Amino acid sequence: MAFSCNVFLMVRGIFKPLVLQRRLCVTQKLPLPPFTNKTAIEKVRLAEDLWNSKNPVLVSMGYTNDCSWRNRSEFIKGRGAIQMFLQTKWSKELDYKLIKELWCYKDNRISVKFQYEYMNINGQWFRAYGNENWEFNENGLMTKREASINDLPIENHERLFLWKNDGPRPIDYPGLTQLGL
Repeated sequence: MAFSCNVFLMVRGIFKPLVLQRRLCVTQKLPLPPFTNKTAIEKVRLAEDLWNSKNPVLVSMGYTNDCSWRNRSEFIKGRGAIQMFLQTKWSKELDYKLIKELWCYKDNRISVKFQYEYMNINGQWFRAYGNENWEFNENGLMTKREASINDLPIENHERLFLWKNDGPRPIDYPGLTQLGL
């Protein structure tokens, strides 16, 4: 029996519904709550790595189909809307590199601080500073995300997130605390 997931695929700049078989649908995302210090740190790093992939479909699979977001002053509901939001975001925030750090956790909730650097389409660099509150279901999928973010312009020589690859931060690359941020 076929089972469909609420997943969208970008085709020539347009999101189209993609029907996946059960084996491809995300029903559980490890580690699972209740979180320990170790599993909360692991969950944060996994989220950072996914966001640094800049792949809206992969990122969205960490959220429930009906996940609700507040991102700055924007309210977003559901995986499809998350995918569209992220596609738009990363089309404007070029050379995006993100570092997240655990702030605190309890039971099925995690709070993180994060910073990311990006260049806009006019060539101006920015560092964004933010905090996120996350809530997860019993399967480890995020049901709620609230993010407060501020952007500050920086000069090219002020950039700190300089790993070479266009993807996850290397394991040996310093985190926010080690960078003095």
